[in-house]
Amino acid sequence: MRASILRCRYWITLLVSLPVLSLAQNPSAPPAKDPYSYKSARFIDKQDDGYRGIWYFIGHLKDNPYVYKYAGGMATYPSNHYPFSVYVPKVKKTFFCYGGTGHDGKSLYHEVGYFNHRNGKVSRPTILLDKATGDAHDNPVLQVDKDGYIWIFSTAHGTGRPSFIHRSLKPYDISRFEQIRPVKLVDGREVPMNNFSYLQMYYDDHGFTGLFTHYETQQLKYGKRGCRVIGYMTSPDGIHWSAWKDIANIEEGHYQTSGKKGNRIGTSFNYHPTRKTGAGLDYRTNLYYVFTDDHGQSWKTADGKAIALPLREIHNPALIHDYAAEGLKVYINDLNFDREDNPVILYETTKGWEPGPENGPQQWYTAHWTGGSWQILPVTASDNNYDMGSLYIEDDGTWRIIAPTDPGPQAYNTGGSIVMWTSRDQGRHWEKLKELTPGAENNQSYPRRPVDANPEFYAFWADGNGRKPSASHLYFCDKQGRVFMLPEHMKKQEEKPVRVFAK
Repeated sequence: MRASILRCRYWITLLVSLPVLSLAQNPSAPPAKDPYSYKSARFIDKQDDGYRGIWYFIGHLKDNPYVYKYAGGMATYPSNHYPFSVYVPKVKKTFFCYGGTGHDGKSLYHEVGYFNHRNGKVSRPTILLDKATGDAHDNPVLQVDKDGYIWIFSTAHGTGRPSFIHRSLKPYDISRFEQIRPVKLVDGREVPMNNFSYLQMYYDDHGFTGLFTHYETQQLKYGKRGCRVIGYMTSPDGIHWSAWKDIANIEEGHYQTSGKKGNRIGTSFNYHPTRKTGAGLDYRTNLYYVFTDDHGQSWKTADGKAIALPLREIHNPALIHDYAAEGLKVYINDLNFDREDNPVILYETTKGWEPGPENGPQQWYTAHWTGGSWQILPVTASDNNYDMGSLYIEDDGTWRIIAPTDPGPQAYNTGGSIVMWTSRDQGRHWEKLKELTPGAENNQSYPRRPVDANPEFYAFWADGNGRKPSASHLYFCDKQGRVFMLPEHMKKQEEKPVRVFAK
């Protein structure tokens, strides 16, 4: 009798200890009942044979010589996703993720790799996920926690596709990942969290803080509109997340681009005015800023004054400049902090959303909080609204911009030739230090700044033809402006990237 009882206890213990199977592990599980279902996406979790970026377009323009509203190599797109790369001094590696694709170039792959600073080699990438879309808005972002586990956050673009979180099975190891089944608080109850867009994810000893967008249908002046509401969430462990709290919900919504230094997280954003014809996002304007020093428990304007969120009025204490009054559109690129922890925002203004010289030039600015006021100064000009670049503020006080501000082979299309700019006087004067990609065949787009960037891997981007589908290569540069291409075909676990555009 005692033996039978012990056997029963053994089997009960074994059954209780078994993990709950995800859809990827149990294909017979009904997708409708699994809130973490991959649906059309596929969990792949295997090595790729080389680096291929996703080519993507939006807005095909009839009878327009520039063909698309924007297009090209979008492996590190958009500016509202961050970070794509993190340097980890303990293992002397920069881990990075990107929007890749298969050999047919049809579907977006979420891929992960690393650059080994000990030997100057790059790993073969791991294909984590086939996202079952060609939309680069679904590109992933990456973080590394205090124990060395690598987290990949797979975003969505709206509510039509799910979002995912995956974590490496071993610290500092990109070979295998597992699906995380996160929950968030809604009215005090934990519910599955399986959709978020435009994610910027930060990590410190308190855990994760994510800034993101959620889509809501709202009744506005000219009828119901799909609105992009910006908010934030926190988690101590990446699994259990706080309730979502909104930062701003003005008219048709916002795009936000943020940054972190120490405990300070600041976010800059524009707003989308409500229009009879809709598409408020194409009329994005104004520039706003708020920050938190306590992981979202309170928020302040640049002068340190407390502000109640969410913001709902166009004119509010977070407003830096009223560009709507000037008839200008605002495209935000990056946000960083000076040595006194004051924010510096890099952005562009333009007359309209259509590509071409009629709406140019696209004027680049920095907006710097000097401690008593915002100082807005020009940097340079480029030829497309989506010529995104990154802003570096270095320990010696140098401001550095790496951006496609020179015209590329597809003039007036997204991207261009990458240029390194420096300023020694907080943006009053800029020196064009070097053109990094002279003679490129296709436009270079979206150079991204790693977290704790190592001088050997200082910016990460992709190329692509701005007017027709093309192959997309991936690149990085060092602090001196030397450019290296990640290998398209790899046979070894680690291989040397190839230096390109060298004079």
